[in-house]
Amino acid sequence: MVETLVKKIHIKKGDTVAVLSGKDVGKQGKVLHVFPDKNKAIVEGINFIKRHTRGNPRKAQQGGIITREATMQVSNLMFVCPNCNQPSRLGRLILDDGSKVRTCKSCEEIVEKK
Repeated sequence: MVETLVKKIHIKKGDTVAVLSGKDVGKQGKVLHVFPDKNKAIVEGINFIKRHTRGNPRKAQQGGIITREATMQVSNLMFVCPNCNQPSRLGRLILDDGSKVRTCKSCEEIVEKK
C-alpha cells in the first residue's frame, strides 16, 4: 500500500492572493477552493478556461461554451496581507494560550487565528 504525502498549503479558502506567474501575473483574487492533495487552488477571476458542453433536453440544460475558473498551482500564488496590502510570506506563531496564528512576515501582524 502506497501512502501519499500531503504537504501543508500556505493559503486557505477566503484568502486574497496575488498571481506570481502565468497569463494572469500581477492580478489578485480571492481563493474559492483549495485542493491540498493536488497542491492546487481555484482563485476567483483568475485563470479562465472555456469548456464546450453539450445540452440535455430532459434536464432543460442548455449547451454551449462555458467560461469558468480553472485550478492553479499553489506555488504560483502568494498571500496578500490585509494589513499592509502587500504580497508577503506567512509565518506561524504559537500564542501563550496554545493557539496557532498566521503572521505576515512583512509587517509582523497577526493575520487570523486558526
